[in-house]
Amino acid sequence: MSGLLRLEAKRNMANIGRKTGVSEQNMQHFMSHSPWSGRALIARMQAAVAQRGALAGGVLILDESGEDKAGEASAGVARQYNGRHKQVKNCQVGVYLAYAAGGIWTWVDGELYLPEKWFSPAHAARRRKAEVPAQRVFQKKSELGWQMLVRAQAAGIPFVAVTFDSLYGHETWLRDQCRAAHLEYYADVKGDTLVYQRDPSTAASLNQRQQWARRVEDLADDETTLWQTVTLRPDDRGMLQADFATHSVWTMRKDGRVVAETLLLRRDGQHLTYTLTNAPAYTPLELLAQRKSQRYFVERSIQDAKSELGFDEFQAVKYRAWEHHLALTILASWFIAETRLDWEVEHPRDPALMAEYEVDILPALSVANVRELLRAALPLPQLTSQQAALLVVKHLDNRTRSRKSRLSKHSGP
Repeated sequence: MSGLLRLEAKRNMANIGRKTGVSEQNMQHFMSHSPWSGRALIARMQAAVAQRGALAGGVLILDESGEDKAGEASAGVARQYNGRHKQVKNCQVGVYLAYAAGGIWTWVDGELYLPEKWFSPAHAARRRKAEVPAQRVFQKKSELGWQMLVRAQAAGIPFVAVTFDSLYGHETWLRDQCRAAHLEYYADVKGDTLVYQRDPSTAASLNQRQQWARRVEDLADDETTLWQTVTLRPDDRGMLQADFATHSVWTMRKDGRVVAETLLLRRDGQHLTYTLTNAPAYTPLELLAQRKSQRYFVERSIQDAKSELGFDEFQAVKYRAWEHHLALTILASWFIAETRLDWEVEHPRDPALMAEYEVDILPALSVANVRELLRAALPLPQLTSQQAALLVVKHLDNRTRSRKSRLSKHSGP
């Protein structure tokens, strides 16, 4: 974790080991083979979040992210949709859960998505090589997401709502799971999603019911839609504002069940998003808008994990190594969040500075700021000339042996 927080780049197992005084072999064993439980570490971290009173009343945010992979050996790698590049690529996809409250955010959970073909007989050898646990079975991303929401609730994380994008929001199953568990959800849906402004179960005929159906994107221009500007949060350009509107609607399930929901519309210039929620009908529009807009912080959490904590620089084949790396990255993310919380208590912002700068709000400590302070307090050791030379020799030796191995494979017996 020290390496993840203090190194600027190349946060792989070998480099972290070199920089923190651990042999490369020991680091490889610790991450890929040692039986310590990444899941237990995440559970401890979630308990710490639950105990932090300043984080009460936040929102859990579900999302996914993919990492391009050149080979096919790493656990879960396949040609699949990579939302980061918005195309199908050879990649590894994780489903992640973030928590945001009071302008503080942190990763709290994650699961590696294993495509269905990974459980076919043809992939048995790859499963064994990656040491995928025998108890793992195919689960859709929404099922992995629900599994994480259940764990977060059991851990006592003090959230008041959950939110997810249209990849998960269009699945009525996930919305129904949240409803059954009395979780308030904000589920983005696509513009062509059908809703009803009248209860479709009361329609006299199938034809009438079809006439009552409306696409959510059409309601944005409907004359009955009343827009209201809501101030969401401060940003670099001042205060972030957007227009919001609501409609009471009904949606239908494949089995014919009818569910009452609220459609929340958000308009940023020409960009529109559509969200279905089970929030009580009396919930103020401002509160609906604030909770729905917390999705921004899962994007920040994923960006921080990759750009600031090197999550996308990790290279390993084993399933256990991925889970270990996730746990340590989540712990590093929580270290950042706790430092920011402590800083706000110990170093309150001086109101006189607002007058001096002629601004209405002062910026909070950033993730990069915390890492800069940490590097100053715990500077990384510098290599001596002899150590650098030995490192170069080792690198050249590895490349030579790798080339010899490849040539022997191509030449055959």
